[in-house]
Amino acid sequence: MSDLHKRLDEEINSYYSEISTQEGTVNESTMAYSTFLDSPMRVVHAINSGVPYRIFKLIQEESPFDDEDWANFLNISKRSLDRFKAAGDHIFKPAHAEKIFELAEVTQLGAQVFDSRKQFYDWLNTPSFALGNFKPIDLLSNSFGKNLVLDELHHIDQGIFA
Repeated sequence: MSDLHKRLDEEINSYYSEISTQEGTVNESTMAYSTFLDSPMRVVHAINSGVPYRIFKLIQEESPFDDEDWANFLNISKRSLDRFKAAGDHIFKPAHAEKIFELAEVTQLGAQVFDSRKQFYDWLNTPSFALGNFKPIDLLSNSFGKNLVLDELHHIDQGIFA
């Protein structure tokens, strides 16, 4: 397990424990970041609570996306993203938190399907016949497009080509 995954596991555990305590719910036992993303109820709970910048930064480091990509996905300026970074304690509101976790889900599956972050990023930026000749990255701006990209990643993983 990489250092980044260990830090993500630790931060997600700490964060989820924190928001569970604040709301008076019972925190489950220690969980891995991937397990967290596999549980829609935990993700919904985290989205509603907002995402701290420290968790966003780790998710961003794991992803193949740069600051410009993230600013576009979150529909904010790169300057705003830079201000959040400088502040360090920014909490992303639910609308942004949802997009952050959606992209984390895509990143996680992309890492399973492709051998490297570069291969995944190259695939994201190449028009796909199966996706109507859109670049997969261009479909990630909304949840319907994200689902199409996830479906195509599953097809690639299973060796099903259109």
